[in-house]
Amino acid sequence: MVKISPSLLSADFANMQKEVSALEKAGADWLHFDVMDGCFVPNLTFGPGLIKAIRPHSKLIFDVHLMIVEPEKKIEWFAKSGADIITVHAEACRHLDRALSEIRKYRCRAGVSLNPATAPEVLEYVLDKTDLILVMSVNPGFGGQKFIDSQLEKIAQVKKMIGQRAIEIEVDGGINKANAAKVISAGADVLVAGTAVFDGGKYKQNIEALRKA
Repeated sequence: MVKISPSLLSADFANMQKEVSALEKAGADWLHFDVMDGCFVPNLTFGPGLIKAIRPHSKLIFDVHLMIVEPEKKIEWFAKSGADIITVHAEACRHLDRALSEIRKYRCRAGVSLNPATAPEVLEYVLDKTDLILVMSVNPGFGGQKFIDSQLEKIAQVKKMIGQRAIEIEVDGGINKANAAKVISAGADVLVAGTAVFDGGKYKQNIEALRKA
């Protein structure tokens, strides 16, 4: 069954503990933390301090997406804050192989994210060190953007590249009940959704709608 990882970028930051509890009760599988530094992407969100503060209040998988420059220098921060999965951008890593090894050193699952314009071929020589591939279906930096249809083909290409490896495909950006079926059919295992989950405060209903779609 497809996993749903709500993006906390759409949560009420003033009531984060309450939001996390509500999402867990609503049936979320993972929690997606969009870490932005204002350099790699034109937005600034939060750091390891928030993840550490929330960790004692949830048993869900903490899915930490680093949209930051030189992420390899900060992997230890997020691993020790309570991340279960740490995803770095291929575009931000000078030494991607080394970064993935560093993530696994801290016994976290290692993920690689690809921006919409990045070809899947950059993954070819790091697949055996990768646990998760995150296909960005919008240009990263802001929530509420429209899904880029060309990424469906990329998802299918990534699925083919993986072969029999135990690697999950996650898709982030513009996911809603209107396009979820296409994304899953292309090969997605995990859907990141912000607006589609938080809309109207009906978390359980929205998560179930994504699953049914």
